[in-house]
Amino acid sequence: MRPPHLACAARRLDRNAAPVIHEIPLERRNLHGHFSRDLEPILTIDSGDAIVFACLNAGWDTRPGEPKFEPRDEKLDAGHALIGPIHIRGARKGETLEVRIDTVQVGDFGFTVAGGWSTWLNDRLDVHEQPGCVLLWDVDADEGVARDERGLEVELRPFLGVMGMPPDEPGIHETGPPRACGGNIDCKELVAGTKLFLPISVDGALFSAGDGHGRQGDGEASGTAIESPIERARLTLTVREDLALEWPIAWTPGAWITFGFDRDLHSATAIALDGMLRLIEREHGLDRKYALAVASVAVDVRVTQLVNGVLGVHAVLEHDALRQARIPAS
Repeated sequence: MRPPHLACAARRLDRNAAPVIHEIPLERRNLHGHFSRDLEPILTIDSGDAIVFACLNAGWDTRPGEPKFEPRDEKLDAGHALIGPIHIRGARKGETLEVRIDTVQVGDFGFTVAGGWSTWLNDRLDVHEQPGCVLLWDVDADEGVARDERGLEVELRPFLGVMGMPPDEPGIHETGPPRACGGNIDCKELVAGTKLFLPISVDGALFSAGDGHGRQGDGEASGTAIESPIERARLTLTVREDLALEWPIAWTPGAWITFGFDRDLHSATAIALDGMLRLIEREHGLDRKYALAVASVAVDVRVTQLVNGVLGVHAVLEHDALRQARIPAS
């Protein structure tokens, strides 16, 4: 079920005029590896325009076994390879950015790494000692599958791990942790055909994206998904003045999703559930305690990722989960 205020917005956007589409070439000047409100934008667009781009994988790899992309700055490019920032004309801090994910196609290779270094989870699972396990994937986007060198095959479900904006604080900020303004969310639900809504943190938005994933499980247990370059992605970026948010939410054809991020899993869960209660209150007109009771019956709480320093939790409410009861005629 699409809420009334979003349905109206969708109708306004479904205008006959063709959207403006900006093609961004994969060049050094369009890549960066950190977030900063002081980064010069590579492009200025209007609200409702679309961007189309390719991008390296998170590790700046060109091909498996080949040297990484150069030139790179050891400090400024230490994080994920990202396209951007994109300045959106008229975007203001406190508004909301709607990111409509139109297309995500990953390249023809990918890798997954497990174990071989010390993290809280690797230590608990006793897989921290070197060497680690490296899976090399042959990705067939046309067939929609990825195959590793041992003959295992999985279905592709490509998405962008990083979509977000810089915090409104000076300095250089890592791309690894997700924030209220987005970033390394790593949610496998954000495939083509979905929408991500992000609180705008700085005037102009300064949106960036990257971190192609061929497929990932909830939690991203080893710390990596099928890490792939992005062959082609198309995102439509629209500033929303009618939707005030403190944390990201998403719409998929099947459900609403609310997110929470924190170093403590309990706090991340509370943030995600608070966002879901607000959504239920707003869209269904329920009071907060009733919304919590309903959430306990109809909302699924999932671990988005465990491995980015800041932990991610998302709450999921399927569109058909809540409906008005039909009273049988007497």
